[in-house]
Order: sequence, then C-alpha cells, then structure tokens
Amino acid sequence: MNDLLKCTVKELSNKLNKKQISAVELTDAYLKRINEVDGKVNSYITVCNEQARISAEKAQKIIDAGSANALTGIPMSIKDNICTKDIRTTCASKMLEDFNPIYNATVINRLNDNNIVMLGKTNMDEFAMGGSSQTSFFGGVKNPYNTECVTGGSSGGSAASVAANLCAASLGSDTGGSVRQPAAFCGVTGLKPTYGAVSRYGLIAFASSLDQIGPVARSAEDCGIILSAIAGRDENDGTIKNIDKADYCSKIGMSMKGIRIGIPKEFFGDGIDSEVRQAVMNAAKEYEKMGCILEEVTMPSLKYAVASYYLISSAEAASNLSRFDGIKYGYRSENGNTYEEIIKNTRHEGFGAEVKRRIMLGNYALSSGYYDAYYNKAVKIRGKIKAEYDEIFKTCDCILTPTAPSVAYKIGALENDPVKMYSADICTVTVNIAGLPAISTPCGYSSNNMPIGMSIVGNSLREATIIAVADAFEKQFETKEASI
Repeated sequence: MNDLLKCTVKELSNKLNKKQISAVELTDAYLKRINEVDGKVNSYITVCNEQARISAEKAQKIIDAGSANALTGIPMSIKDNICTKDIRTTCASKMLEDFNPIYNATVINRLNDNNIVMLGKTNMDEFAMGGSSQTSFFGGVKNPYNTECVTGGSSGGSAASVAANLCAASLGSDTGGSVRQPAAFCGVTGLKPTYGAVSRYGLIAFASSLDQIGPVARSAEDCGIILSAIAGRDENDGTIKNIDKADYCSKIGMSMKGIRIGIPKEFFGDGIDSEVRQAVMNAAKEYEKMGCILEEVTMPSLKYAVASYYLISSAEAASNLSRFDGIKYGYRSENGNTYEEIIKNTRHEGFGAEVKRRIMLGNYALSSGYYDAYYNKAVKIRGKIKAEYDEIFKTCDCILTPTAPSVAYKIGALENDPVKMYSADICTVTVNIAGLPAISTPCGYSSNNMPIGMSIVGNSLREATIIAVADAFEKQFETKEASI
C-alpha cells in the first residue's frame, strides 16, 4: 500500500478506473499515513477525516457509473489560505484560528466539480509571509528529506504533504515563489500559473497583484491535469483573464528539437550555491542533447528585484490586512476599553512578528513623503523587469534558472535575519513581478542528499509549453524518495 501512495495522479486515476483500488480504500490509506507520519512533519493544520470519506464514497459511485475524469477520487491537500466552506481556514495565524468560511474559493468548487477528495488543510507561513514555513502559529513544517531542515515557504505544508506521501497532490499559492521554492526544497514539482489564469476568489489576500494559486504534485503532467481543472474565467475575480478552458497537458510528448531555452547569466552568479548551479547547468546540457538550443540572455534589473518585490508586496499586504481588526470576524483581544485600544491590541496579539514587520514596512513605503521615494520606484522597476522578459521571449521559448540559490537549510539558520531570508527569493520573485508562469521540478541532489530544483519560465499563458519542457526532463531524471 505504501508504494501506491507514491503514485502520480495519473497513475492513481488509472488504478481507480480499472478498479484495482477503490476511492475509499485509497483515501483511508492516506488518512492512515497522515495519522502515523505527520507528527514528524507537521504538514497539516486540519485533517478532514469524516468529510474525506464522504467525498471518497461519492467519487466511487461516479467511478462505478463510468463517468469519472482524471481527478475523480484523487486525495488532495489544500493550503490553509484558500477558503473552504465550513472547514476552518486559518492562514496559520492566531488571527483566524477559528475562522470557518461561509463559502468555497472558486478553485475548491472546481475541484469539487471534478470530485476530488480533500484530505485537509496544509500548514504554511502565517498569511503566506515567509520563505521557510516556520512562522506558522501552529508550529513550523519539517522537510521530509531531513526533518532538521526547512521546507521552504510559504506553501511548505503543501510541498511536504506531497513529498511525504500524505496526499497525491496539493494546491498552494505563490506570491513571490511560495509554490516553487517549497517544491524545490522538498523534491516535488510546483507550478505558478500566469497571473489571472486561475481565479483568486476565496484566496485570502497577501499581495493582490502578485498572488496566484497553483498546484504541487509529483510530476509536471499532474500539475497540468490540476491546472486544466481550476483555470479559466470567473465572474467573481475582476483580474481573471478571458480564457477558455484548456488542456494544459496537450503539448506533453512534443519534440524538444529546436526549442530555444534562455539561460540568464545573472541567475547563475556568486549568490548561487555551486552544487545548485552545477545541477541546473547539467539539466541544460540534457536539454541540449534532446535538441534544444541554449541561448545566453541577460536580465540587468535582477539586482533590484527583491527590493522591488518586498516594497510592492508589503504595501499591498498592509492594505489587505487592515481588515483584521477584531470587529468583523477573527480573533478579538479581550484587552482594551475603547474601540481604538481593542483594534490595537487585537492586531498586536493576533499577528506574528513577520506579519507585523511587513505591515509596518508597507505602511512606511506608502506614507506621505516616502511614496515616490520607495513604492513608486518599485513599480517602475516592475515595468523594467517585465520589459526585459518580453525582450528575452522575442527569441526564446522558455527560460531556465535555479529555483532557489541553495538547498533547504537547517531550521533556525535564517529565520532571525530578515535580509538573508528575503534575499533567498532572488530566483523566484521576478516571475510574480512580471505575472508570468513558471514550473519548478527536481534536477539533482546535493552532497547531503537534499533536493535541488530548477525553474522553467514561460511567456504569458504558455503553461502548456513549460509543462511539456519540464515533463521531457522528468522522464529521464531519476528522483530519490524522502527519508520520512
């Protein structure tokens, strides 16, 4: 049974449809493993035992009737900042510890329409603010390859739950690398779609112009299957692109001959660990053997990307999180005699240190006298980064970079140094700034057997292409199982 839990979504779907296992048996196997193993990983905040079994029974009836699709009966986990009706959605914060939404996010409705089985809600950095999944009110997430190491963030619980065989796939959110970096650290595949390809309705906002929901799974093909189910128009999201439903796996198996891959030299500089650099360049050589054409390209504005990202994201976070005041919903302080005191104490007690830091940074950047000096300049850098990507895509089909400058580090190594923590996002933030799609997939292992991830970046709405390019590499790369 343990080998079954290591299968891809596609493999599990075939087994379910061939009646080699029932949806209820598969769900029970995952729930059993969660009960036995997740105490070591802490990837789940809420496990939905009863609801999962009810969903599995419903899925099995659909399978028996011969009307199943690729996701029917597939057990998945969901990041805990995506609203699930009557199932608590905490954002890993004391502020929302007991929050039970009265509606589903659009992506949840679409997964439910495909009759997935939701196993539970996964742990994360508080309000998705962090790169290690250690800022959670419910305790940090541990890496299944080495429980002394971080999972990356903020979708650390999603990536860890897939890597530890505690679900078949997961949904996370990516604001500056929050799907791709944990996927890299945990040795799985994570996809950040084009901004506006997937509805954000029901995603509790961090930075509204950067946030995007995306899948985490064992393969690029699995990510494509999930994206095909959740992407597309939604009248509830004013930023959604006017795109039809699509099969994002449609290009899998296409010839790699003649595919032009840009290698931006700035992503391979001194700040990148030598083992990471070597693994990604080895992957580039494999693509060359497949017939791809490698082209050195440049992105001069990369050195400003982290500063630009943190100014924009913190400014938007300060605005978005102003709603958490203890008055309408969520945590309310019992201290204070006036309206102002209640709000002040609620926010002081309800938010963790990292969330407070970003709110203060955002309010500072937006304050009178500093708006032009900081926020406005960050927005101009955003435009330059987008223009540099546009220039690269005039000659390249996709871009290859490391997903993170290092492999997963020891818990506690960087969390108390915000500058180092923020700098670790250098390889991922430009994709969110430019609103582009990118997929991270394993491409090697360090000398201490920690996974190394590479990212394939595509032009807007070119998810099918980057999924196919990632799949071509995955088919010839041998992955190692997590030790947990």
